Amino acid sequence: MKKLAILGSTGSIGTSTLSICESFPDRYLPVALAAGSNIDVAFAQCERWRPRVISLGTEVLADALKTRLKSAGITGIEVVYGTPGSVYVATLPEVDFVVSAIVGVAGLEATYAAVCAGKTIGLANKECLVAAGELILAAAKKHNVALLPIDSEHNAVHQAMRGGSPNEVKQVWLTASGGPFRNTPAADFVHITPAQALKHPTWVMGQRITIDSATMMNKGFEVIEACRLFHLPPDRVRVTIHPQSTVHSLVEFVDGSILAQISVTDMRLPILYALAYPERVSVEGKVPLTFDLAKLSQLDFFEPDLSRFPCLRLAYEAAATGGDACIALNAADEIAVAAFLANEIPFLGIPSTIEKVLSLTPAHRPASIKDVLAADSAARERAREVVGAFSRPTAGAAL
Repeated sequence: MKKLAILGSTGSIGTSTLSICESFPDRYLPVALAAGSNIDVAFAQCERWRPRVISLGTEVLADALKTRLKSAGITGIEVVYGTPGSVYVATLPEVDFVVSAIVGVAGLEATYAAVCAGKTIGLANKECLVAAGELILAAAKKHNVALLPIDSEHNAVHQAMRGGSPNEVKQVWLTASGGPFRNTPAADFVHITPAQALKHPTWVMGQRITIDSATMMNKGFEVIEACRLFHLPPDRVRVTIHPQSTVHSLVEFVDGSILAQISVTDMRLPILYALAYPERVSVEGKVPLTFDLAKLSQLDFFEPDLSRFPCLRLAYEAAATGGDACIALNAADEIAVAAFLANEIPFLGIPSTIEKVLSLTPAHRPASIKDVLAADSAARERAREVVGAFSRPTAGAAL
């Protein structure tokens, strides 16, 4: 029985992980949850799972949950809050496996603490490796901790790489759906609205990651994550547009062989793979993850257009630079996406904001998580200044 801590339990990855626990009650038990701000779902999860501890985003939310639990007669659940609370959840002694699924750098400290505590990590928070990958990988090596990717693309690479040794890998290919605008004329990008950008053609995800898919920044983050997870330079991590989203990633070996990982588009599959690794667990009669081979009747692959999706170009540049550039990339994107969703900047304002922030970011490599958070804070402030320079009368144009 693996005892789990789930960071981001009320999000899509968190709820999918709990679905796996429901299907395999003899294998996986959630004992600690970090739930953020969704108190209704957090309460329901406490009712169902009776975790040893649950963390909320703020003290006010934690007090409200305590009151609801007491009114419902539910006892024995410790309620904590904030970053110290999520760190406590991630490092609870009885926890064997930590699912890191808090979006953004909010989950960074808890994930790093879990690595230092020797916990096996199922990593769904790509921002951790984007912003602090060098530090997390060094800590994982020091504490002999496995970092198992839950992101579908990196999980696919991890699976395909089992077909050879690391020195036999020529390059990896990360597939991208292309988002909702892969066929939209570049001239129409100035008119893209938040409602249009939130309509992803394949996956149901949170707002930020959906917008990041529309700009292809999400794929850019995945390039940086792949470089760090698989110890590859940026020019050996390629991106290909694959509208069917059937092939999740490919690994090309030095002898010319290419191994592709193919499966249904259901996040429970990579989550289960990470939880069970190095085993493969039968899903027959438990989780409907069987692939329909008829979907292989058409497989399309295209080169991404970096002129139409400059966020992907910026990510490759940041990957090559490393250090604070990657931190600024993530921080500026988060601020810019929030501004776009609030109708404060146009769609093309997202890459222009990020590019401006990167140009203002000094070359520096953080030596600690404290350094990472300081660089993140500075980049966010620069991004807010850039966003503030947009004027509403000219909101149809990039800065």
